[in-house]
Amino acid sequence: MNALILAAGLGTRLGELTSDRPKALVEVAGRTMLEHQLKHLHAAGFDHFVINIHHFAASVREYLEAHGNFGLDIRLSDESGLLLDTGGGIRKAMRLFDDDQPVLVHNVDIFSCVDLKALYCGHIKSGADSTLLVAQRSTSRYLYFDSEGLLRGWSNEKTGQVRSPYPGFDKSQFTPCAFQGIHVVSRSLLPLLDAIPEQKFSITDFYVDNAARLRLRSVLSDPKDWVDAGKPETLAAAAAVTRLWKDE
Repeated sequence: MNALILAAGLGTRLGELTSDRPKALVEVAGRTMLEHQLKHLHAAGFDHFVINIHHFAASVREYLEAHGNFGLDIRLSDESGLLLDTGGGIRKAMRLFDDDQPVLVHNVDIFSCVDLKALYCGHIKSGADSTLLVAQRSTSRYLYFDSEGLLRGWSNEKTGQVRSPYPGFDKSQFTPCAFQGIHVVSRSLLPLLDAIPEQKFSITDFYVDNAARLRLRSVLSDPKDWVDAGKPETLAAAAAVTRLWKDE
């Protein structure tokens, strides 16, 4: 199974911790975020990896080389010239896999107890173009899903902006969910991704803009089993999640 680890963010929310290293090399419970994710994903059955890099890209290369790639098949998608955001990064990285199988996309700073193999296999069985892990938790930006769990729109609660490709979209008629930074994408996305002229773009914007063209499916998860370790104050909670991982 294929997995893409999105590690190219600047890590600005971590403050001083990323002054001399990329977010992926910040430690949680004595190991780097990247090591945790690689070992956890491998234990779940993922055997082909692409990691996108940008901030302190050379440090990630050297780290992986020093650890023999942890014995894994790892390729790097280098965005040192231009940080491509999530959409552009996924589009570039997907071409580094050797087959046409779906790709699990996982933010390096997300720690969860979700069954990732089940998420991946469920995506294949569903025939969806993308399967998004979501939760019903408070956020400033919501995705809205219909009764079949398919994406229909988006809102920014701070600005009041609402977006949907469906005319007359009324967000009150749909279920609001927060995106959990984990999704499975199929190769069927590539033609539409390639049609975007910009190099840098958001995958969330892409999903919303193409919700009427693609089957974008949601899987609901428990927000208690999930931690965004992108802030210093959440690193302890992320460490607690790693203690629940049987593979570690």
